[in-house]
Amino acid sequence: MLVRKLTHVPVADRQAMRDGPRDSATHLRHAAAIPALGQIEIGGTASRGDSGDALKVVAWNVERLRHVDAIAATLAGQAPDVVLLSEVDNGMARSGNGHPLGVLAERLGHAFAYGVEFVELGGGNEGERAATGEVANAEGFHGNAVTSAFPLLRPFLVRLDAAGGWFRPEHDQPRIGGRMAIGGQVRIGNRKVTVVSVHLENRTDPAGRAIQTRHLLDAIDKYDPEAPVLLGGDFNTLTASHEERHDDPRAWMARLAAEPGRLIHVERHEPLFAVLAGRGYDWQAANNLDLPTQRREAGTPVGRIDWFFTRGLEASAPAVLPAVLPGGGPSSDHEALAVTVRLK
Repeated sequence: MLVRKLTHVPVADRQAMRDGPRDSATHLRHAAAIPALGQIEIGGTASRGDSGDALKVVAWNVERLRHVDAIAATLAGQAPDVVLLSEVDNGMARSGNGHPLGVLAERLGHAFAYGVEFVELGGGNEGERAATGEVANAEGFHGNAVTSAFPLLRPFLVRLDAAGGWFRPEHDQPRIGGRMAIGGQVRIGNRKVTVVSVHLENRTDPAGRAIQTRHLLDAIDKYDPEAPVLLGGDFNTLTASHEERHDDPRAWMARLAAEPGRLIHVERHEPLFAVLAGRGYDWQAANNLDLPTQRREAGTPVGRIDWFFTRGLEASAPAVLPAVLPGGGPSSDHEALAVTVRLK
């Protein structure tokens, strides 16, 4: 359902969800009762009507969109036609309890479509909770978006996970919802092209991400089986399960030392690439295959977890854009990706 404003979830309801049972069945019941999880908020204003023969697209996990001014400046410098965003807050204390996507879209002269990945029942992760203290979330929405300088046609949302793993008590960041993708169509000349912002799960294993990818591709083929497609976003191609990477950090670091290119050349460790290749998608020309996309403290291993995938499009000029504030600090924990696509 398309809406101009997502349906509010009262603070008291969010508190009750956080304090009540935290099992999978309860999660499913809560998720079904929250209208915002089935809504797409549309807003902004497209500033152009004709895309010509190419699209310049940026994909970026903006880590809550806390640093909207710096991120808007980075994007404005690229003059993208379409932006595919992951991890966008709306009414979260950790990002100022505002709606930074609206600010970003206005700065760019873009229309937007925004979908809720999670309704956050608390202040976020441990560091975010420490930074905001007892300040309550105005809305508690966290999700993904597509922005476009051209009219964004037929917005759609695909939920990729309903298991509710983040809701269970073993996690310290209770949330209702699951990973999702949001997309729509823009025109290159007279042809509609499907553009999709994707965010896959980090707290699963490569097989789990392949399952999410297959579900997404099925949904896209049902949406429009004929249109060329551009997928972009955070695919979390971390090459191992969350448990392998975190339960024994020393063993994981030893494994990386023995396989020095593992986190960059991830294809053989992540079966989602075979799934995409089998459905006609390509990534070779759309990405800088030797560059990491994570931004971390010095000495911390970084990998390539953000990607573009194309079908029926010719990709050129891939770039990795540094996520930096004017003072040199990070504007996000992910670099931004840019690419130009044309019809084949």
